[in-house]
Amino acid sequence: MGEKHMLEGTCLCGDVRYRVEDAFEYAANCHCSKCRRTTGSAFKPFGGIERDALVLHQGCGHLLIMGDGVDQDVHCGRCGSLLYSVVREGAYVHVALGTLVDTPSIRPTEHIFVGSKAPWFEITDDLPQYLEFSDGEPING
Repeated sequence: MGEKHMLEGTCLCGDVRYRVEDAFEYAANCHCSKCRRTTGSAFKPFGGIERDALVLHQGCGHLLIMGDGVDQDVHCGRCGSLLYSVVREGAYVHVALGTLVDTPSIRPTEHIFVGSKAPWFEITDDLPQYLEFSDGEPING
């Protein structure tokens, strides 16, 4: 059995560092208002993977956890960088791809929650676009 390829990730100030397997099951660009507000940008590019594939190895005591229950956004408590979101009843994390130091093998394959995207942002690529989750027909094709 081969060794797992791990990716390094960090916040802006470097206080919090993590490792995650380069084995993301899916990746998307999320345009929902929550992702826009927490990142301060037009959308959040993320990779989805099972929760236990991500390990914090520095700054565990410096986290700012936003959210109720098991679904939460995890930020650095010092600089505020969004590192990942705990989703799907705590079973998965959506890693903010911009916090990775290393390049993941996956790329976003779709735009989700386009129904609430920023009106000032225009999607210019050919990836499938979904009003909400990608469980139906894309709106652009």
